[in-house]
Amino acid sequence: MGFHLLGRRTSFTSQARKLADVPKGYLAVYVGEKMKRFMIPVSFLNRPLFQELLKQAEDEFGYDHPMGGLTIPCKEDVFLDIASRLNVQ
Repeated sequence: MGFHLLGRRTSFTSQARKLADVPKGYLAVYVGEKMKRFMIPVSFLNRPLFQELLKQAEDEFGYDHPMGGLTIPCKEDVFLDIASRLNVQ
C-alpha cells in the first residue's frame, strides 16, 4: 500500500481521465497550497489519524471542495508524514 503523486490537470477531458487514473481501492485527495493530487488507500478512511484530517476538511470546506475532489487542508509535508505513519500501521 502506498500513495502516489500525480500531476495536476485542468481541462474537462483530463478531469475525466483523472477519474479513470484512480486504481480500485484508492481515493484521490488534494493537499497543500498547490493542491497536489495524491492517491491513498481507502483503508486510510477508517484510521483515527486520517479521520482527524477529514474533520479538518469538513470544518474548512464543508462538503464544497474547490478541486471537485476531497481537499485536505494541511501542508504537503504534514500530509506526507501522516500518510507514511498510516502505511506503517
